[in-house]
Amino acid sequence: MSKTIRLTAAQALVRYLSAQLNEEGETFIAGCWAIFGHGNVAGLGEALYTVRDTIPTYRGHCEQTMAHAAIAYSKQLRRTRAMAVTSSIGPGATNMVTAAALAHVNRLPVLLLPGDVFANRGPDPVLQQPEVFSDGTVSANDCFRPVSRYFDRITRPEHILTALPRAFRTMTDPADCGPVTLAFCQDVQAEAYDYPESFFEPRVWHRRRIHPDPHELHRAVDVIRNAKRPVIVAGGGVHYSDATADLKTFAEVHNIPVVETQAGKSSLPWDHPMNLGPIGVTGGEPANTTCAEADVVIGVGTRFQDFTTGSWGLFANPNRKLISLNVQVYDAMKHGAMPIHADAKAGLTELAIELAGYAPDAPAPELKEGWFAKVDPITDAPEGNQLPTDMQVIGAVQRAAAENTVVMCAAGTMPGELHKLWKAGKPGSYHMEYGFSCMGYEIAGAMGIKMAQPEADVICFTGDGTYMMANSEMATAAMMGIPFTVVITDNRGFGCINRLQMGTGGAEFNNLLDHAVHANPSAIDFAKHAEAMGAVSVKVGSIAELEEALAKRHDQTVPYVVVIDTDPYPSTEHGGTWWEVGVPEVSERAEVRAAHEQYVSNKKLQRAD
Repeated sequence: MSKTIRLTAAQALVRYLSAQLNEEGETFIAGCWAIFGHGNVAGLGEALYTVRDTIPTYRGHCEQTMAHAAIAYSKQLRRTRAMAVTSSIGPGATNMVTAAALAHVNRLPVLLLPGDVFANRGPDPVLQQPEVFSDGTVSANDCFRPVSRYFDRITRPEHILTALPRAFRTMTDPADCGPVTLAFCQDVQAEAYDYPESFFEPRVWHRRRIHPDPHELHRAVDVIRNAKRPVIVAGGGVHYSDATADLKTFAEVHNIPVVETQAGKSSLPWDHPMNLGPIGVTGGEPANTTCAEADVVIGVGTRFQDFTTGSWGLFANPNRKLISLNVQVYDAMKHGAMPIHADAKAGLTELAIELAGYAPDAPAPELKEGWFAKVDPITDAPEGNQLPTDMQVIGAVQRAAAENTVVMCAAGTMPGELHKLWKAGKPGSYHMEYGFSCMGYEIAGAMGIKMAQPEADVICFTGDGTYMMANSEMATAAMMGIPFTVVITDNRGFGCINRLQMGTGGAEFNNLLDHAVHANPSAIDFAKHAEAMGAVSVKVGSIAELEEALAKRHDQTVPYVVVIDTDPYPSTEHGGTWWEVGVPEVSERAEVRAAHEQYVSNKKLQRAD
C-alpha cells in the first residue's frame, strides 16, 4: 500500500504547486497573487502561508489587475512560467473574469483559484452567493467557463488528484495553453484527506514540440516553391515557441520577407533587411503593399485577427494562397488555409530543409527607405509651443530607449502608433496586449514584466482614459519596490475612439471629456494622483522636458510617472488598411451616409477565402 499524508485540500494544492517544475528546474508557478476574503482566507490563506518561501504570495489591490500582472509575467517569459491568482467568492471572483478572457484570447497560462460556495450547502445561501432558481449547481464562478481553457469545481478534497494534473497539462500545452479556473468550494478547502505521497513528487513539465505531418509539409513546400512573391506573417507564436532566431535564418536563406503582427513585433530587429515591419490596420506601407501583392502568404504562429488581415481585405492578389503554420489546428485551418499543424520552431526547421535551394528575389530596400523617410519626421520634436502629438511622444521615448528597454501597452491610441513607429531592436523588447486590447492592463502589466525580468528597463505607455480605469497596482508596485516608467499621455478623454467616431461619420459625442455631460470641466492631476500612491511623478510641458524627465528614470526605486498633455486629433496617416466597423445604413447625418457608401465599397474587397 502506498504511503499517504493527511492534509487539507488547500494544503495539498499548494504542496503540489511547489513540486511542479519547468525545464529550467524552477517552480512553474512562480507566485500567487491574493486578495483574501471569507471564501479563501481560512483555507487557502492558511495553506499559502506554509509555502510562502517557495511560492511567495503577493497582495494586490484589485482582483482583475493583479491577474493582469500574473498574465504579463508569463507573456514576457514566453509561457515558461506562470502565476496563480486567488480571490474570495462573488465580486472578487467575477472581477477576474476579464483577466481570464484576456489570457484566453492571448493563449497565456494563469491559474485562477476563486473561492466558491459551500459544497455541503449547509449555510446556503452564503454571503455573495447568486441564487439561480432553476439550477442549484450554478455559482458566480460559472462565468469563467467560456473564458477558461480548463474549468473545474472542487467539491471534494480528492478532486484535486485529477484536477491539478489536468490544469498543468493545459497551462503547459503549447496548443491548448490558456487560463485554468479551479473554483474551490470554501468548506472543501479546509477538509482533510489522506493523499498519496507520490502525488507530491517533483515533476518537470517539458515544452512539447509538435512536428509537421509529412503530407501537410510536402503540400505546403510544393506551393511555396512555385511562389514568386511569398511573404511571412509573424505572430505571437514565434515568440512563444522561442523561434525568433529560426525565423531570422529562414528569411535570410530563402529571401522571404517578414511582416509582423502586434503580438509578433520584435520577432526580427526593426532594421533587418527582411523585416518589412507592421502589417494590417495599424501597419506600414512596406508590409501592406507586399501582402497585397503576395501570391503565397505564410502565417507563422498567428491567429489572423482582423487587424492583421484588414478584415480579410488586405491579401488582394486574386491568385494568392494561404498557408498557416500553427501549433493549434483551430488556427491552422482558418479561412481555408493550407495547414501545417506544428510548433513554429519545429515547423520552420523542417520547412527550411525541404526548401533547400529556393530563394526568390529579395524585397527592394526602397520599400523600407521610403517608409522611414515619411514617418521618421512625424516622431521629431515639435517646433514652437504647440501641443505635442502621441507620435512625438513615441519619438522622445525612442530616443531615450536603452538596449534593455521593453515598451508595453494595450489599448487606445498608442498600440496603433507604436506598431507603426516603434523601432524594436531585439526579440522581447515590445510587449503589446492587443488580442483582448484591455484597457487597464498597462500598469499592472508593467509590474508583471518587471517581476519577470528585473533587469529590464520597462516603459509603459498609457492614456488618461485607460489610467482612470485601473491604476491601483501602482500602489502595489510602490509598496513592493518594483520600479518601472509610466508615460501618461493626457488627451482628456478617449481620443482613439473619438477619431473612429468621426471617421464613421458620427458627431463628436461622449468620448472626449468636453463632449460628455458635465457640470464642471474635468481637471485631473495625474501626477499628484500617482504620487499619492507612492510613485515618483512629474508633469512636463513639452517634448524637451519629457526627454529630460526620462533621463532620470534609472535612478528610481518605485514607479516613475511622467505626465504630458497631447493633442487628441492627429494620428499617423501613412500606412494602414481598411478595418470593418459597421456604419449605419440610415442616418440623418450626411457624414454617416457618406461613410456608409465607403463602407459598402470596402466591403467588396473582403474575401471569404
